[in-house]
Amino acid sequence: MTAAIIERYETVKTHIQKACEKYSRAPESVQLLAVSKTKPIEDIRILAEQGQRAFGENYVQEMALKQEDMPYLEWHFIGPLQSNKTKTVAETADWMHSVDRIKIAQRLSQQRPAEKKPLQILLQVNVNNEASKSGFTFDELAAALTEIQALPNLNIRGLMAIPEATSDEKRQRENFAQVRIALEALQTQFPTLNLDTLSMGMSNDLEAAIAEGATMVRIGTDIFGSRNIY
Repeated sequence: MTAAIIERYETVKTHIQKACEKYSRAPESVQLLAVSKTKPIEDIRILAEQGQRAFGENYVQEMALKQEDMPYLEWHFIGPLQSNKTKTVAETADWMHSVDRIKIAQRLSQQRPAEKKPLQILLQVNVNNEASKSGFTFDELAAALTEIQALPNLNIRGLMAIPEATSDEKRQRENFAQVRIALEALQTQFPTLNLDTLSMGMSNDLEAAIAEGATMVRIGTDIFGSRNIY
């Protein structure tokens, strides 16, 4: 098991490096977020020993338990978040990728412990306006950012997206390009903010995301194997 995880991890890193080379990106410009949801702490420890520091979780209590066990790692909450569970994320996460409405940002701001560094947050974009997905529309982003950037204890870093599932690379790139263009517009409109992060791309569309400027890719199955079912 240990050898298999390490082998898959190294394969993913090589894939990222080759995609960066193909699209004239510096390899260090793309961060690998290892999505460890449902995986045991032992698997995370294997990757931590290989130098991986950033891990993504979808379930609030699971992330809290893992963060308590390994607080020296960087914990990213990447799943949908109900407003009654924001306190745990505010207290334990280093990053929150899925801020999909202003109320969530307000609660995270209020509940972030004063002794902690500001919570790094990303605004989730609903790229294709899918009813099954949450997030801001492109037209809503500037107004949302204006309101959220005034909140204390939060540091807005950029955008996160989960576009429609498609195996068409051209369509993948079109979707990711929309997110990149939106971030570039926000960077121009809000020059004093450090909007440097595009969290987009997973196992099946990693290369297209890197081609269109992703700075953080979220990879789970290709590292850890099939997801455990609760």
